[in-house]
Amino acid sequence: MAVVARRRVRARVEGVVQGVGFRPFVYRTAHELDLIGWVLNDSRGVELEVEGAPDAVETFLGRIATDAPPLAAVERVLAQELAPAGGSGFAIVASPEGEEAQALIAPDAATCADCLAELLDPADRRHRYPFINCTNCGPRFTIVRGVPYDRPLTTMSGFRMCAACQAEYGDPTDRRFHAQPNACADCGPALALHGSDGAPIAAADPLGAAVHALRDGQVVAVKGLGGYHLACRADHGGATAVLRERKHREDKPFALMAPDLDGARQLVELTPAEERLLLGRERPVVIARRRPGAPVASAVAPGSPDLGVMLPYTPLHHLLAMDAGGALVMTSANVSDEPIAYEDGDARERLRAIADLFLVHDRPIHTRTDDSVVRSVSTGSDRPLMVRRSRGYVPSSIDLPVVTSVPLLAYGAELKSTFCVAKGSRAWVSHHIGDLANWETLRSFREGIEHFETLFDVAPAVAVHDLHPEYLSTKEALAREGVETFGVQHHHAHLAACLAEHGHVGPALGVIYDGTGYGTDGTVWGGELLAGGAAGFDRDGHLWPVRMPGGERAVREPWRMACAWLSELGRAGSEPPAVLAGQVEPGRWRQVAALCASGVASPTTTSAGRLFDGVAALCGVRAEVNYEGQAAVELEALAYSHGGRCDPYPLALRDGILDARETVAAVVADLEAGATPAAVAARFHAAVAHGTAVASAGLAGGRGLDVVALSGGVFQNRLLLESTTEALRGAGLRVLRPERLPPNDGGIAYGQAVVAAAQYGKS
Repeated sequence: MAVVARRRVRARVEGVVQGVGFRPFVYRTAHELDLIGWVLNDSRGVELEVEGAPDAVETFLGRIATDAPPLAAVERVLAQELAPAGGSGFAIVASPEGEEAQALIAPDAATCADCLAELLDPADRRHRYPFINCTNCGPRFTIVRGVPYDRPLTTMSGFRMCAACQAEYGDPTDRRFHAQPNACADCGPALALHGSDGAPIAAADPLGAAVHALRDGQVVAVKGLGGYHLACRADHGGATAVLRERKHREDKPFALMAPDLDGARQLVELTPAEERLLLGRERPVVIARRRPGAPVASAVAPGSPDLGVMLPYTPLHHLLAMDAGGALVMTSANVSDEPIAYEDGDARERLRAIADLFLVHDRPIHTRTDDSVVRSVSTGSDRPLMVRRSRGYVPSSIDLPVVTSVPLLAYGAELKSTFCVAKGSRAWVSHHIGDLANWETLRSFREGIEHFETLFDVAPAVAVHDLHPEYLSTKEALAREGVETFGVQHHHAHLAACLAEHGHVGPALGVIYDGTGYGTDGTVWGGELLAGGAAGFDRDGHLWPVRMPGGERAVREPWRMACAWLSELGRAGSEPPAVLAGQVEPGRWRQVAALCASGVASPTTTSAGRLFDGVAALCGVRAEVNYEGQAAVELEALAYSHGGRCDPYPLALRDGILDARETVAAVVADLEAGATPAAVAARFHAAVAHGTAVASAGLAGGRGLDVVALSGGVFQNRLLLESTTEALRGAGLRVLRPERLPPNDGGIAYGQAVVAAAQYGKS
């Protein structure tokens, strides 16, 4: 009798393979192919052994790489041949303990179609249960305390499953097999209603009571996935105005949540790419063009042609938006400049003067996580422009193009703060923390670092920081004991981050346009043409340096930058231009002009952001701002309103300097000749794009480079990014832009880690 050949293989599966239904998928696949063996989660991912017919084993190895569940991301399958051992059956076995953590945690994922169907099915046992989930959706990062990703190491550990839920959890053929947040109304988290003073309110239907309050024009604090939101009806003028006043948020637009895609289409004009972003499992806030007549109150996004819209991403949000019957303001629950509230006690304390009611639940949030914000751009990539990377994207890892020989912790910058931990060939960039301007944000920053170090088992040997000595992030890095410290220039970090996420270490030409960054010469940089890569850079060019009269006050008062640029032209005069006359007193204008002339309290800067501010003020767009970048945002909107192509103003590179004096002189001349501010704004944008492309092509050609990286917060400007990219490609250059990370300072920490990895690299 012939002996039937058998094959046994042990396989290591790495990537995002925990908490995403990967083990039941392996179980089902093994049974379909009549294989025996086992599978388990461990600190590195998933390990398994299979034995059976050689062809079946080969098919199995192929399918686990190509047919994985929706939320899985298989990076590699490492197989090892073993001697057949025999046995029977295929089992899912317990996770080992005490190993080094290397497994990747999945981001939180929006409610899947199957769970949504159950949520809305009156015959289903989870009908209208606000915390329905399965292995294909639901909370992940926000509830996990450690690895392996098992229920005892999540904030669901305090909820004991009922018999029905336990049966699902233990059935490898069920969609909820080992879904760690699995629960139902009989055994899981529940909603409750509290008053503005935090006292519980007896309500048989807390959700219904909250919806009734929203319809009446009240502000409701809603505990969500990664923190609290402040919600009100988007079309209610009184409610939106009250929310803006209580939140101390004068102009910055509120995010909106539409009940579904049709509801979003009533608010904004959506391209196919924007619709895909809205429907993606990340469910970010998508910035899109406001539809004329959109049913939103004027206080939602004053003066903005765009709206930030998202779709519901939790069952609670689906029910809330559906029952409310229209779009809701759904803005981060905080007072201006503070981090989002996520702990119940802290939320009651900080939001009591803002919210009329609190809709809460008893599932703890372990990590606060803001909503992500994206824009769709036409630059040849299907990835959006990331404005804020947080919920839905974090904590997905990003590869390092240089393997670091030591574990790293990069502390990032001061604004739009993130940090980054790295070891080997992998880096984890944190969720958005915010501006390090107060104790609460700094505490969140420290807590986040501690959590990431634990989650990914990184014990940093090197603390990487910005060169600015007064950044709180720099001070935190330098105060850390037992580590080596390593400083990275701000714009070098921008360049390295952009290149590295595309797998490059350089050399390339980097166009880095932002607000401010500490230069190696001690001055304020911000309009930089850098040649180099991860290992180093040369400053090949920069914008014409001007004074920043009053230092940081010039950031908040763009009219000061208008005065500074006019001073460079010898045209500041004794009174402000007519367009600013009603907003700036002549005495203040003369004082600032004197500062520019003397240099007192007026550091020099090459900042592209400050150039945009100055031109915005000269066009009458904004003399003072209420949030970072407001003047530039509104100048871009004005340029878009002009429509069509236009001739650029002059902006030439001479001796390594982009001479924007000519640009500003042309702006002033056009305005004095009666040109509309919209036409001037459009020609200015064209000038920066065209001048940058010509200068970059010349510098790149001189060095034999064919790659240009565009980064820095100014390139959040879609018009500038698209037109500069088009011009550079027309010159035959390959253009890279940040895609997985923001071009603003949210990407700095990763860039710092890349530069440090090159310094401490293995290869």
